[in-house]
Amino acid sequence: MASDRTAVKALMRVGRRDLLAGAVAGLGGAIAIGTMEWFSVAAGYPLGVIPFATSIVLVVGSPEAEPAQPRALIGGHLVSALAGFAVLCLTGPHAWAAAAAVGVAILVMVVTDTFHPPAGISPLLIVSGNLPWAFLLAPVLAGVLMLAAFAYGWHRWVSRRPWPRLSQ
Repeated sequence: MASDRTAVKALMRVGRRDLLAGAVAGLGGAIAIGTMEWFSVAAGYPLGVIPFATSIVLVVGSPEAEPAQPRALIGGHLVSALAGFAVLCLTGPHAWAAAAAVGVAILVMVVTDTFHPPAGISPLLIVSGNLPWAFLLAPVLAGVLMLAAFAYGWHRWVSRRPWPRLSQ
């Protein structure tokens, strides 16, 4: 019973507008994840190997954040995957190399101004799974372009929030 009252109090603290915005963002995230799951089955990659769930949460839930902008979203996933493949080529599929690949990806994202924290999973998956270069095209490139298109459409026609954010 106490947890029910806590939930009701939490809902009452949140304004109607914020509650609606959260519901819309949640719906968008669910639709994007469902679509991603369908594509993962079609492509033959298990959903756990497709690195976009946290990107969807960020882009749909906090579209104004710098890591949610198209440059960071697309660039971050691409340079992180490339960092993973570079480390894999140099070291092979070792656990320590997977960890190092994540560190290299962070460095490369910072240097290229494409910092997108969810993209840090790609080099880990690539090195630890000894994934083929084809992973860069599908699911990484194809997936991130579909996610960017989804985010643009979602924010333009459903949430009515500006995305991408206009430069200052």
